[in-house]
Amino acid sequence: MNTHENKGRPAVAAMLAGLTLLPVAGTGAVLAAEAPLAWPSRPVRLVSPFAPGGNTDMVGRTIAPRLAERLGQNVLVDNRPGAGGLIGTAAVAKALPDGHTLLFASGAFTSVAATASKMPYDPVKDFAWVSIVITYPFAVVVRADSPVRSAAGLVDLARRNPGKLNYGSVGIGSVFHLATELFNAMAGTDMLHVPFKGSAEPMTELMAGRLDVIFGTLTGAFSQIQANRVRALAVTSLERSPQLPDTPTMAETLPGYEVTSFAGVAAPGATPRPIVDRLNRELHAVLKQPDIGKLFLELGGSLKLTTPSEADSHVRAEIEKWRRIVATRKIEVQ
Repeated sequence: MNTHENKGRPAVAAMLAGLTLLPVAGTGAVLAAEAPLAWPSRPVRLVSPFAPGGNTDMVGRTIAPRLAERLGQNVLVDNRPGAGGLIGTAAVAKALPDGHTLLFASGAFTSVAATASKMPYDPVKDFAWVSIVITYPFAVVVRADSPVRSAAGLVDLARRNPGKLNYGSVGIGSVFHLATELFNAMAGTDMLHVPFKGSAEPMTELMAGRLDVIFGTLTGAFSQIQANRVRALAVTSLERSPQLPDTPTMAETLPGYEVTSFAGVAAPGATPRPIVDRLNRELHAVLKQPDIGKLFLELGGSLKLTTPSEADSHVRAEIEKWRRIVATRKIEVQ
């Protein structure tokens, strides 16, 4: 028998004695440090992987103090922007899985997972989803004086003019980009992509007549729609939007077409399931407060409550949908 191996066994046994096999939010169970009896035992960080001021950040900052009241600990929004959300998201993936570091993710989580060639984390295995919080439909808009007056008209014009119509997005691999490429794939069209670095520029270029169409968030387009500077042809959710009840869905023209962005809460992948379940309960209690749904409507979205497994399934499905579009439309990954 190896002497060094024999001497090491008591130490290993002692280490294992201090560990408990805990179920986690994922597949099966893993060997993890025993969860503290009283959780949370210190302030909770809610990492937002984008700069302050956007819709996702606003939703996170609305939820954080109310969640703090229910948890009995401060919930601090920690903005960590950079690399399309990779920096902040990676920080959560690598954090101690004890429920004190959470991610407030947007739909960019799924588009980045589908288009990034190298990632510092596994988008499926490294996260335990707590719940989706809000979903946002996109609006398909053209300038006010465009001859295109319906989604069917857009399909017809684009089919008759392959490679001649253009559309703007906030960047290659963004949900805006992939949503329009999904339209191209389903409609049999070939509109050209013009990427920008921010969300304001595509709308400015559309109204100036240098872009033909934008598939963008309803939130970003709503004020321009109300001011009659742009015309909404369709919304991309399966159901009509309460904000634009007279605007048809794209699915009414292209059956099965659906694109929604979202925001939701996730924890590091090995977080014990009892913590994830309690987070889900407390988060839902916050989201059921009467003014939350109204606020979300004002932001152009709709309240969405899910179980951890439903949230996980939604994220996985979105990643696979975008990966198929990347392959079908031969989009170069970044």
